[in-house]
Amino acid sequence: MIKLQIIGNLGKDCIVKEINGKHVINFSVAHSEKFKDAQGNPKERTTWVECAYWTDRTAIAPYLMKGTTVYAEGSPEADAYTNKEGQAAATLRMRVQNIQLLGSNRDGQGSNSGNVTNAGMGVAPVVKTTPAGATEAVDDLPF
Repeated sequence: MIKLQIIGNLGKDCIVKEINGKHVINFSVAHSEKFKDAQGNPKERTTWVECAYWTDRTAIAPYLMKGTTVYAEGSPEADAYTNKEGQAAATLRMRVQNIQLLGSNRDGQGSNSGNVTNAGMGVAPVVKTTPAGATEAVDDLPF
């Protein structure tokens, strides 16, 4: 088995589809890497991974918004094709088996973080902050 793990930001809001009675959540994750070339010039390379998360637990979808930082792991797939300019190109895809929210959402309120797996295992309790700054554990996850 080949396993791909990525931490990155969503490039756009996710799309939820129903196909033959099953749900799939599609989203794209970008990972940027900074480095220096042979001449010492700073460079940045961004790798995009197109993700498909087949699940019955679609309640996570509202949290998968553009800019949200996620950790995702699953099985990789690569597709080669010829782009509009006639040059060879490739697409990296992943069939997601586990996803974890790491970052905040668009409105800056922060997102609840927790693990979600197709097997339904590994769900961590969400900790929310009360106005007084104290924390309390929340057992009812929204997904």
